[in-house]
Amino acid sequence: MLRVRAVRGGAIQAFDVRGLVAEAARHDCVLVVTRLIGDFVPPGTVLVEVYGGTSRPDPVRVTGPIALGAERTIEQDPAFALRVLVDIAIRALSPAVNDPTTAVQVINYIEWFLHTVGERHLPGRYVLADGDGAARLVLPGRDWEGYLQLAVCEIRDHGGSSVQICRRLRAVLEGLLEALSPGQHPSVRAEMSLLGQAVEREFADPDRRSIAQQADVQGIGGVRRP
Repeated sequence: MLRVRAVRGGAIQAFDVRGLVAEAARHDCVLVVTRLIGDFVPPGTVLVEVYGGTSRPDPVRVTGPIALGAERTIEQDPAFALRVLVDIAIRALSPAVNDPTTAVQVINYIEWFLHTVGERHLPGRYVLADGDGAARLVLPGRDWEGYLQLAVCEIRDHGGSSVQICRRLRAVLEGLLEALSPGQHPSVRAEMSLLGQAVEREFADPDRRSIAQQADVQGIGGVRRP
């Protein structure tokens, strides 16, 4: 096995998949990328592991199709777009701003994002082949649980004392249970359990706790009555 290291540091912004597959096919090897899109890598980090091959590939040609830059971009990194939305929400929930309604507006789009991603098959690891069907490239990827945690965890932690936020998050999670396949339910139920624990912790009064535990698509004022 050959380990190819980054010459310079930076955030991984994009992969030229065709270029990587072509380089692997040229040397009849398999390239295994070790880092996710969006990861920051310092100089000297192992970026690619090379397995097999009839000849030794040029490290420059192996790392060339991996774009490194000063910061993340959303071109091939939807998790970064989600990260930005979450940051807006938790900034609105900070004591200095204290604007849960803005956070709820952001959660609306986070919910949209989760439904879109939840409909995709996300194995967390992708094996890509050349034109002859031979495996040439292995890329790491994010799975459903990773996207869900990114979307929910920090908003729950920063908004756990807000009735509006707790109700809106519960509505998001209940909606995901209704819309997505059973295979994705365990991670959703885990987040619902953590949300329930946050409500129990933050609301000592039983009446306020009962209100905070209700799902509400508007946070406050949008409960669907039977």
